[in-house]
Amino acid sequence: MRWLLPAIAVLSLAAPVSYAAPPGPAHGPACRGGTAPYQRQLERELRLPVDGRQSAADCAAIRRLQQRLGVRPADGRATLRTYRFLVADKIRRDPAQRRACPVKPYRITCVDLTRQILWAQSGRRLVFDPVPVRSGRDGLETRRGWQRIYLRHRHHYSTIYHVPMPYAQFFNGGQALHGTRSDLFRSGSGGCVNLAVNDARRLYDLLQKGDRVYLWGTKPGTGG
Repeated sequence: MRWLLPAIAVLSLAAPVSYAAPPGPAHGPACRGGTAPYQRQLERELRLPVDGRQSAADCAAIRRLQQRLGVRPADGRATLRTYRFLVADKIRRDPAQRRACPVKPYRITCVDLTRQILWAQSGRRLVFDPVPVRSGRDGLETRRGWQRIYLRHRHHYSTIYHVPMPYAQFFNGGQALHGTRSDLFRSGSGGCVNLAVNDARRLYDLLQKGDRVYLWGTKPGTGG
């Protein structure tokens, strides 16, 4: 006799992401990082007293976080670089942090302009872990919405800005995903989505002409 078992729906709930620092000293010389612009945000994430002022305990906890995330320099300062790497890690670990990017049966490169983070997913599965990026500055904002990669050039050189654009993947006019050796955590691009060169290379090796890109949000400090 064939038995039919009722289907049981199983819900998988991701555990909340916590960055509460474990006890113990950070590795290396004495921690002397001073107060930096993202002090309150990192105090909040690390479940430290939120007062916006760097203490020895804050410095040690932030330094441990930097060491865990591979942020250099690991100096205990609450920098934008440290905060963005923390945000990228939260997005990687918690599917709820990725919900603004559409879930489709094909591969999508997701660019969150508000948080300045890029990742790629196929369905709900990450195929390229979240990384910090730099998008267009005020007046030269990166275009939003659905885009498609129409041109790829491993060794592109900009004749407008006279700078190399390694691993360029164009998605709208002259705007592309590409690598840069400039500081991703200062100013903004001329409209492109900049990645660290190694990240741009890995993304170039993953994507193909015709791949879809979805961009949303607003880069902080810009008008759109």
